[in-house]
Amino acid sequence: MRTAVVAGMLVLAMFPPGRAGEVEAAAERGRVALTQTGHLKPGWSDAAYRKAGTLWNRSAPDLDKQPADYAAAFIRRYGLHPAPYPNDGLPMGLRRGVLADGTKEGVQIDCMVCHGGSLGGKSYVGLGNTQLDLNALLRDLTRADGRRLPPSTFVMNSSRGTVNAGMVAAVLLSVRNSDLSFRLFPLPMGTNLPEMDVPPWWHMAKKATMYYDGRTDARSVRSSMQFLLGEKTLEEFQQLEPQFHDILAYFKSLRPPKYPFLIDAAKAEAGKTVFVENCARCHGTYGADAEYPSKVIDLKTIGTDPARAYGLGLPLVKHYNSTWFGADYPVKEQMTGYQAPPLDGIWATAPYLHNGSVPTLDALLKSSERPARFKRPPSTGFEHYDTRNVGWKFEALAPGPLPKSASTEDAQAVFDASRFGLGNQGHTFGDALEDGDRIALIEYLKTL
Repeated sequence: MRTAVVAGMLVLAMFPPGRAGEVEAAAERGRVALTQTGHLKPGWSDAAYRKAGTLWNRSAPDLDKQPADYAAAFIRRYGLHPAPYPNDGLPMGLRRGVLADGTKEGVQIDCMVCHGGSLGGKSYVGLGNTQLDLNALLRDLTRADGRRLPPSTFVMNSSRGTVNAGMVAAVLLSVRNSDLSFRLFPLPMGTNLPEMDVPPWWHMAKKATMYYDGRTDARSVRSSMQFLLGEKTLEEFQQLEPQFHDILAYFKSLRPPKYPFLIDAAKAEAGKTVFVENCARCHGTYGADAEYPSKVIDLKTIGTDPARAYGLGLPLVKHYNSTWFGADYPVKEQMTGYQAPPLDGIWATAPYLHNGSVPTLDALLKSSERPARFKRPPSTGFEHYDTRNVGWKFEALAPGPLPKSASTEDAQAVFDASRFGLGNQGHTFGDALEDGDRIALIEYLKTL
């Protein structure tokens, strides 16, 4: 795979000449497979979606009399977004479950619950969902179904916008043998991963490796299938693999939205010089001669919270590599640090760092400005977007409990950098910049 990618050729550079039509066809098949095809049986009944509103602290609109109002309230409560594709009236991230005979019944979550976000009222497939409260969604749907959630040994999310997908995958794999048959008792995996921010799928077009630690080859289709481990057999995985090749092609076809506000062209041009001198060696260059180095930076150099890097236990890596999942592209056993991501669409991907601990680019480039505890905005409407500092407006909070009058939604909007894996330290490379250079650099980053 090429690690240097020319602008406008991000997907085609990975295929031999003359295959543009084939690549486009695969991406379109992948789009349809991802957005129109259910892969899992129903996790909850149809009634669970209807009854979830009865568990809220406030009165929910009547679904029968006010279906649009109920859907909007459901979206706000759990941090979901309207689906920009046909979805049986459900928000992006939920989908009808599929029975063995193909019949649709009940509801299930899908990839877009985490990888479906919105900006200024528009939904985007592949944008990390910074509003999601996955723990509340799973809890309420299960309670509305008259069931109890099984006990958990890890934190799914302590605030909106973070998610512990890594531990979900680890737990699912722990109850499978190397031949992917089910185990009665889970294997010890030596893994303790924290909740994290969700990266955008459009980065896949450039990256040679995937996930924050850069230990998995980005060509690995099977890695994206891990979350089906709750029910699929080895034979079913093998049958689905061609479809997931198409889905990966779709990921690589995605492009970030353009910055929607005014940009000072002269200031941005000055910022480009600052970027090339200070940032390009890790994050690549942009424009006509764009190149991305796909570097994994060691922990001592990057200095960011190390919990994610250290948390992937070697027993888990070895077990994964012993299965069908790791047979084609095994995960590297040696840990280095974190991959410096491409910065395409960086304006749209706040909050920053791998754990979402820094709300704006200004705070990312001036570490003294990072709040240790802050409240995220109630939506991704542009009235909450900070065009000067680039990122989401926030309310800095003092240590200590919230007022007793604070709602559940208010409490879940609080990000606390003192929690496990959520530290906001490191990446201090911008601290040495003069204020004028930092401002110019931020202006340039708006153009990517």
